[in-house]
Amino acid sequence: MAARGGRVAAAAIAAARRGPGRAPGPGPASEPAPGAVPEAAAPAAASVYVHWPYCRKRCSYCNFNTYVVPAVDEAAVRACLVQEARTLLRLSQVKSITSVFFGGGTPSLASPGTIAAVLEAVAGAAHLPAGAEVTLEANPSSTTTQRLAAFKAAGVNRLSIGVQSLDDVELRLLGREHTAAEAQAAVEAARGLFPGRTSIDLLFGLPRQSLDAWTQRLEAALGLCDDHISLYQLTLERGTVLAAQVWGGALPAPPQDLLADMYQAAHTMLVPAGFRHYEVSNFARKGALSTHNLSYWWAEQYIGVGPGAHGRFVPRGEGGCRREARVQMLEPTAWMRAVQSQGHGTGKRVMLSQLEQLEEVLALGLRTDEGITHERWGRFSPHLSLEAVFGAAGQALQQQQRWMVLDGSGLRCTERGLAVLDALLPDVLCQLQRAWGRAAPRPSPGPGRRDRGAASGGGGARP
Repeated sequence: MAARGGRVAAAAIAAARRGPGRAPGPGPASEPAPGAVPEAAAPAAASVYVHWPYCRKRCSYCNFNTYVVPAVDEAAVRACLVQEARTLLRLSQVKSITSVFFGGGTPSLASPGTIAAVLEAVAGAAHLPAGAEVTLEANPSSTTTQRLAAFKAAGVNRLSIGVQSLDDVELRLLGREHTAAEAQAAVEAARGLFPGRTSIDLLFGLPRQSLDAWTQRLEAALGLCDDHISLYQLTLERGTVLAAQVWGGALPAPPQDLLADMYQAAHTMLVPAGFRHYEVSNFARKGALSTHNLSYWWAEQYIGVGPGAHGRFVPRGEGGCRREARVQMLEPTAWMRAVQSQGHGTGKRVMLSQLEQLEEVLALGLRTDEGITHERWGRFSPHLSLEAVFGAAGQALQQQQRWMVLDGSGLRCTERGLAVLDALLPDVLCQLQRAWGRAAPRPSPGPGRRDRGAASGGGGARP
C-alpha cells in the first residue's frame, strides 16, 4: 500500500477543483487579492515523505506509482534518496522536521540500513526532534518480528500496516500476498514492539461485500487493532485488474447506498469503542492521531523525496517566497539519473497562487473533525476572514443544510457533512472564489482616462 495521506490530499484538491459550478471571475492564476502576501512568515518546519517505489507484486486495485522488478539496486536507490533529501531540505531552508513517513510501494522491503541512512540525512539537514513521529508502511508479508525490531533500531517509532481485510477470500480478490492469519500475526508483533503506535488499514466497498460482512471485519479489527485505524473506500482506478473486472461485468459494483451504510457503520462501531473520528478516513483513541497526516490536512509544508513523491514548500534557497507544488519524476531510473546529475529529481513544479493555497486549506482542512480554525485560516488569509467568505457565524448551517458549522472556533463539517464532503466541496470552493473576486482590487484608470462613474457624478467605478 502506498502512503494514502498525501495522495488523498492531492485527490481531494483535484476533485474539488474539477467539480461543477466554478465561479466566474479571477481563477487560480489571478493577481493577488486582499491578504495575498508572500509566505515570508511561513513556519520554519515541515514534514518529510519518502517514497519507496518497489513491490513484490501489484495488487488488483493498485494504480499507485509502484514497480515490480527482478532486482533492486538498493545501494543506488539509497544514495539517491539520501542525496535528494539533503538537496530539497537545503532548498526549503526549513529548520525543523515534524515527522517522517516512509511510504510506497512497500517500504518494508527496503533494508533497515536504508531507512537509517535517510533518517540520518534528514537529521543532518534539519533538526529532527528525538520524539518526532517516524512512520513506516509495512505489508504483513514483510514484517517478521526480527525485521520490525531492526526497523525500530533504525529510528522508526510508528507502523502503518496494510491489512486491507481480515478475510482470505477478500484478500485474494484484492491480490494481496498475505492471509488473514498472517495479517493478525503481523499486527500482534508490531503492537509488541510499537505499543500505542501501530495503525492498520482496511478497505470497504469491495465487489460482493455485504454490510454484514463489513461489520464482521470491523468487529475482528476491533479485537486486533491498536489505537489507530484507517478505513478507505475502495476506488476503481483505470488500468487496474479489479476495475477491468467490474467495468467488464465480471464483478458487481457496490451501490452508493450500501457504501454510505458501510461508512456509517464504521463510525457507529468505532466511536463507542473510544475512537475519535478525527478525519474522514481516520480514527484514533488515546491521542494516537497521525502527526504526519495531520500536516497534510492542516496545509503545512511537506517535502516529498523519491520517485513520484509530492511536496508543498517554499524554495527559499532559490530566493523563493511563495509555496510551490512539486512532483518528483515518476520512473525510478529517470529519477535516479536526475538526482545523480543535479541533486534532485523534481519533474514538475508549480508556484501556487494565494487563491490556490486557500482552496487547499479548505479542501484539506474540512476533512478533519476540527475543521479550519480562525487562527489557521488567518495564517493564509490575514485580510479575508472566514466570515467574509461564508457569512456570519451560523449562516453556514442554513447554506449547507446543516452539513457545516461556522462559529467562534472556525468552519467545520458536522458528522453528516463529513460523510458527503466530496459532494460539498465544489460549492464551498465556489463561495471562496466569489468572495475572492469581490475582494480583489479593481484596476485603476490609466493616465489620461477618466472613470466613467466619476464622469457621471457617481461615487466610483461601476460594478
